Amino acid sequence: MSDRDQPLFMTPDEVAALLRTTRKAVYTMIERGLLPGVTRIGRRVLVRTRELLDFLDQNSAPSPRENRR
Repeated sequence: MSDRDQPLFMTPDEVAALLRTTRKAVYTMIERGLLPGVTRIGRRVLVRTRELLDFLDQNSAPSPRENRR
């Protein structure tokens, strides 16, 4: 997926689907300051897609199988 195909912002439900977790867990991560790119517009909470994906890329750990190589 190219940058043009990605939405600029994601909803908490979309973030939850991406992270394979619950919406409640996403709101907890937001409250604790664990997710980057959070923007509040009124009562609405959005997450900048590019910042979240970059954060995930930078903070990923290799799996045990990848370490053995």
